[in-house]
Amino acid sequence: MARQRKIIHVDMDAFFASVEQRDHPEYRDKPLIVGGQPDSRGVVAACSYEARQYGIHSAMPCARAYRLCPHAIFVRPRFEAYREVSGQIRDIFWRYASEVEPLSLDEAYLDVSYTADYNGSATLIAKAIKRDILAETGLTASAGVSYNKFLAKIASDMDKPDGLYVIRPERGEKFVETLPVGKFHGIGPATETKMKQLGIETGLDLRQKTLAELSERFGKAGQYYFNIARAIDERPVRSQRIRKSLGKETTFAEDIVSETELTAKLLELADIVLENLKKHQLKARTVTVKVKYADFQQVTRAVTLDHAVTLEDLKTVIPVLLKKTEAGVKAARLVGLSLSSFDEQSHQAPQVPQLALDLTGDF
Repeated sequence: MARQRKIIHVDMDAFFASVEQRDHPEYRDKPLIVGGQPDSRGVVAACSYEARQYGIHSAMPCARAYRLCPHAIFVRPRFEAYREVSGQIRDIFWRYASEVEPLSLDEAYLDVSYTADYNGSATLIAKAIKRDILAETGLTASAGVSYNKFLAKIASDMDKPDGLYVIRPERGEKFVETLPVGKFHGIGPATETKMKQLGIETGLDLRQKTLAELSERFGKAGQYYFNIARAIDERPVRSQRIRKSLGKETTFAEDIVSETELTAKLLELADIVLENLKKHQLKARTVTVKVKYADFQQVTRAVTLDHAVTLEDLKTVIPVLLKKTEAGVKAARLVGLSLSSFDEQSHQAPQVPQLALDLTGDF
């Protein structure tokens, strides 16, 4: 029995702007623009949903954005901060997916076809990913769930922000029929105009065209348009790196000073990380503890053992690593634990049990 592919596309909501609003409470619930200054020739790199209500969008000249909303807050991008959060989010993806294909700092495709969590339900896995992202980064994400990349990406944009939209296999073709071609991923404004000149307004119109007609008009892209009009997309999710670490972080509702409390929090994370390690058939030798203080400064402390890490090791190592930080002196807003230095065989794809072929569960 062939497996039913289960693909999730996760897209962070107004990512750059949301990070700024998270880190600067005075920006929350206000129109915020990340990019150039109003009097510069710069463009909008990102904007909050409050700014979007004024018609502001990415790539718009900042001078025009200012005219649309003179009271908007303009801030310069902090790419290091965005890359750090992006790394946290990708670590979350790897807990659930066998393949992760990042498209940018704030979006990625995940293949969860062989993930046994939640009885193999891609919908419930997507909910868990969204929940982990919110708990560990304080940010919201939207997710699209379907049986191929094309539909999953469209689905993630259907219910923003903080959305979850599912296109089940039996709905794929019908969904595409009514979709305006301008909403198709891979069809830009120029191609959309060309298609409309040919009388192609929706997926159903596109489906009426033969492969020969589309190839003649659009060259090699004709095959892609022919397929997506039928909700067909066989492109695999391709990981761009070997998994190098596996971890979990937690952000506290209130800052914690107590070293004892922080140790307890890290030991809670240890149980989860070890369970994920087992699930992915990995063995690690390096333990890294991360502490982010209330002032957003952060440190990491690590140790490499000469054997695979066990829970007993972590009970010993975590307090030692924590003492090498300013925990107990400075208040902490976040702690994290990650394991790395995987054995050579851990870099290979995990063996999928034969039973996984029947793990269709609820989509």
